[in-house]
Amino acid sequence: MKFRFIQGAKQILLIYRSTHNTNFTHKLITERTQTQMAVVVSSRLNSYICCLLLIIISQASAQPSFVNHFCLSDEGSFTANSTYQTNLNTLLSNLTSNTQIDYGFYNLSYGENSDKVYAIGVCRGDVKPDECRSCINNSTVLLTQLCTNQKEAIGWYDKCMLRYSNRSIFGLMETSPLFYTLELVNATNVDQFNQVLENLVRNLTGIAASGDSRRKYAAGNASAANVETVYGAVQCTPDLSQQNCNQCLVEAFSRIASSGKISGRVATPSCNIRYENYRFFDEPSTTGDAPAPAPSL
Repeated sequence: MKFRFIQGAKQILLIYRSTHNTNFTHKLITERTQTQMAVVVSSRLNSYICCLLLIIISQASAQPSFVNHFCLSDEGSFTANSTYQTNLNTLLSNLTSNTQIDYGFYNLSYGENSDKVYAIGVCRGDVKPDECRSCINNSTVLLTQLCTNQKEAIGWYDKCMLRYSNRSIFGLMETSPLFYTLELVNATNVDQFNQVLENLVRNLTGIAASGDSRRKYAAGNASAANVETVYGAVQCTPDLSQQNCNQCLVEAFSRIASSGKISGRVATPSCNIRYENYRFFDEPSTTGDAPAPAPSL
């Protein structure tokens, strides 16, 4: 296994690359608006001066940047205007069309045989339905821009995750590819902090894993004497079983446990964990009584 360290002003980003999945590509992007200006001036002696100002504005994208994303090459690529691309576009454009879904989990498939596409979109448990749909819709635009011809891709925002593939991804616990980040700043009392964090994540894992087929999410905080208050949130895609959700979160937390850092996160296709020294989540949004939809268009 290989790790790449990307160090910034406040965080270290560690990208995990599994030995059996070595073909993926990864780009950490920062969107910037670029403006190009060309000024063409032509003059005619003793008569007049004519100035033509041509302004060409090009923008990288209206979509905000992902926290992280992967364009996966193991499942191959598709060609422009192929049946697979048509099915992918159709699927993504309809992924959040069911406005009765108010629990932030979308799983659909579209197409047949080798051109069938599967997609999962999930929002953090506290995200309101309209904001959730907006987050996933932004993801569909940006992910297809970044991964122009890969059949499988995944991207994470703070509040949602989107993935799609040409293979069935429903109900599978998958822990690769993954990424995790750790704050550079250490806790005041590292040993006590690590213990408080471990207890918090363990309690939240139990709550999230016992969730239903619409939501497996838990958030809360914990503190102790001489220890900063820790705020944490854990989540699995709700198509996982209780056992698989628990296993996914335990394995994910092992990547950032005992670091003594005041902030960290880890994300895999099937689950994610985040903790901070400030409250970053709201109360969970309410859910209706409608069952999870069948994963097909």
